[in-house]
Amino acid sequence: MSLNLIKSRSSASSIPGPVVLVVMDGVGLGREDEGNAVHLARTPFLDRAISTSPLSRLMAHGTAVGLPSDADMGNSEVGHNALGAGRIFTQGATRVDSDIRSGTILHSPVWQWLMENDVVHFIGLLSDGNVHSHEEHLYALCRAAAALGKTVVVHPLLDGRDVSDHSALLYLERLEAVLAEIGGGAHIASGGGRMVVTMDRYEADWAIVERGWNAHVNGAARQFKTASEAVQTYREEQAGISDQNLPPFSISGATTIQDGHSVVLFNFRGDRALELTRAFEDDDFDGFSRGRRPNVRFAGMMQYDGDLHLPRRFLVEPPSIDRTLGEHLAHNGISQWACSETQKFGHVTYFWNGNRSGTFDPKLETYLEIPSDTLPFEERPWMKCAEITDAAIDAVRTGGFQHLRLNYANGDMVGHTGDLEATILAVEAVDLSLRRLAPVVLQAGGVLLITADHGNADEMIRRDKSGQLKRTDKGTMAWSTSHSLAEVPFIMWGGPKGVHLAPNGRLSNVAGTVLELLGYKSPSDYERSLLRYP
Repeated sequence: MSLNLIKSRSSASSIPGPVVLVVMDGVGLGREDEGNAVHLARTPFLDRAISTSPLSRLMAHGTAVGLPSDADMGNSEVGHNALGAGRIFTQGATRVDSDIRSGTILHSPVWQWLMENDVVHFIGLLSDGNVHSHEEHLYALCRAAAALGKTVVVHPLLDGRDVSDHSALLYLERLEAVLAEIGGGAHIASGGGRMVVTMDRYEADWAIVERGWNAHVNGAARQFKTASEAVQTYREEQAGISDQNLPPFSISGATTIQDGHSVVLFNFRGDRALELTRAFEDDDFDGFSRGRRPNVRFAGMMQYDGDLHLPRRFLVEPPSIDRTLGEHLAHNGISQWACSETQKFGHVTYFWNGNRSGTFDPKLETYLEIPSDTLPFEERPWMKCAEITDAAIDAVRTGGFQHLRLNYANGDMVGHTGDLEATILAVEAVDLSLRRLAPVVLQAGGVLLITADHGNADEMIRRDKSGQLKRTDKGTMAWSTSHSLAEVPFIMWGGPKGVHLAPNGRLSNVAGTVLELLGYKSPSDYERSLLRYP
């Protein structure tokens, strides 16, 4: 299908200035109660915008973003894919589920290549959060490898972020049961919490990957008899520590990664898998001092970066997302600007552009990354809101860009800490930034679109099956560090007079809306614009 855009016949929706889209990462429309940091925050700008401007509620999870079921929480990766693509593509979890159920994955040349070695290591996030991985995918691969007589070694990364905060022992118990079932010496070798071991992203902190490398490859982490003992010991030593922040551990006598072994990174999501992939595959590597680099056969569950061809071998084909909004705009000579801090920079660029690195046309596109702090997010809940807003205001005032997009990471990154008070401050920082940006956009004759990629900060306390807020056995609130199933707002601040928004939609409706405000018809296969006329 052609990339050429067609001018809209109607001028009712066109505006003279830029179309600016803000993604408030992790800010959903949840229940207005004591567990909702968005509701509890002082947000005068958002309150005014929601009550006086055109508003739509968008689905941002489950099948609405290409995930297997509506019980699956959305995430930043699939959310930005949907925002940028204007259509729904089957996402990683669904594709892996299908290939495992059909047996396709076990007949692939890459799987057969991996199985030529006698020892197979599996590294990845151990949970059923279905955002980066799913435990059932790991179990299926472990069973298949063991059936071929291979020694199975697992290096679980503990979640506490996409699932309940202190659930690691439950997942380890299930993994240990599977390993005992398949026998053949299958065992756990190393692991740790995802936010301090292995799963860094966007090169924010290579020390995280280095800790994982030392634990997985060299067994050079604190030694324990079992993974469960490691978790229990760390919890006793650091009261209240989250699963995601548990230090690295190694299991005494376990098999480390050696020459002639195979290694499978079983995460299907790419952002937190790329750096470990590079550590195994890059000849010219400077992330940290690897020391011994074993000669292994390495593969990912999926290819995490199609442009960089990382990893070189993978088990499941990723979705092929073409003709994104960014590509259409670049092809038609429309200037673009994208900005976020390090934690979400790849989302407004790589994921927005359909899992594609780099620009489509460097003469028309400017991408600006604001370096993130490396301190805990709850200690800096304002993150880089001010700096991103400063840059956006400058970009609008230059008049050189027709479409601008930016991401405020606060609601998601601080929300993941489970710290309610810090998350309230994070949401307030976003509101202040919007209050600064909005008048500049209107002065430029533009329109400000405000949305989110999924919920998080709106549900800081877990709920039971009846929907009531949960408490722990000690009577304290059961804090949530995961995403939520909430709808997200889509607000149009400014814009054409008399135009309102459809009351409901999906993230994939946003691209067509941006195009219509820019004065173009949406491609025929894009989801309909949210704009409605009198």
